[in-house]
Amino acid sequence: MSSPTGPAPGLPVRMPRPRQPGRHRRPEPVAAPVGAPPLVLAVPGTPDDATRGLAEEVLSIARSELPGLDARIGYVDGEGDEFPALEAVLTHVAAERDARVAARRDADDQEGSDAEAGPAAVTVPLLAGPDNALLRRIRHAVMNSGSAAELTDALGPHPLLAEALHVRLSEAGLARADRARLFTVATAADGIILATVGGDEAVQAAGITGMLLSARLAVPVMAAALDEDGAIARTAEELRKAGSRQLALAPYLIGPEVAAGVPGTAAAEADCAAAEALGAYGAVGKLVLAKYATVLGIPTQPTAQGAPYADAPRQ
Repeated sequence: MSSPTGPAPGLPVRMPRPRQPGRHRRPEPVAAPVGAPPLVLAVPGTPDDATRGLAEEVLSIARSELPGLDARIGYVDGEGDEFPALEAVLTHVAAERDARVAARRDADDQEGSDAEAGPAAVTVPLLAGPDNALLRRIRHAVMNSGSAAELTDALGPHPLLAEALHVRLSEAGLARADRARLFTVATAADGIILATVGGDEAVQAAGITGMLLSARLAVPVMAAALDEDGAIARTAEELRKAGSRQLALAPYLIGPEVAAGVPGTAAAEADCAAAEALGAYGAVGKLVLAKYATVLGIPTQPTAQGAPYADAPRQ
């Protein structure tokens, strides 16, 4: 038994690790709280090995930022064991929690039962911007599962997505140098079409990230819908009338939202080059985690620039 002055003799004493002195010391690691609900990534599009690999890489980034995170994948158009449907994953999560609560009730573990008082899961859509049709389907899956899971917004708009777009354009030789480690190129575009899906609301949201990208590149950026006939070509014409001569299309997409060839076809119609979709860029995994952490009030680590990657203010 411990005494008022400390533990009883002979018992091990857990000593705090010495903290590195100075302003540049490494921040204390943050781990997922014991009993925290799982993060369920809602993945759109036709499930296949490439989509699964992308989703797993995104969750690997999230787990590296929050050790102990229970993260799972649910496919909006999935079925079976290989590509489990979102509704089935959430139903299973709810059944797991009900079983834990029943076991703790039988064991008269009130403290353990209280730890299960939050949502059964936090569902994060793998979407760069709002797509009402997809979000409606995800919301229905959450409701039909009976899991009482929490559903977050899409990942953007957010400054980290502007950074990711800049990197993808630079990788394709279509953007000038970033402040760090990216080289200036002679083929840099002088006008960017930010291609998204999801209608007017998605275009407006993409426009917010587009303003941040424009500030980074010092070139005009205009958002347009891939799922509206002729919208990309019309936007290209507007940019050319405004003086741009070398255009580039930047998909404001994670990847699975549309068929693989859609952005390239749109770029060809607009007679411009195209960058790759955002994919499993590091910022995407961090934003997925930030959505989850915000719901549960879990602090997140700072970014390399020193600012937390919390949700951007709602517009």
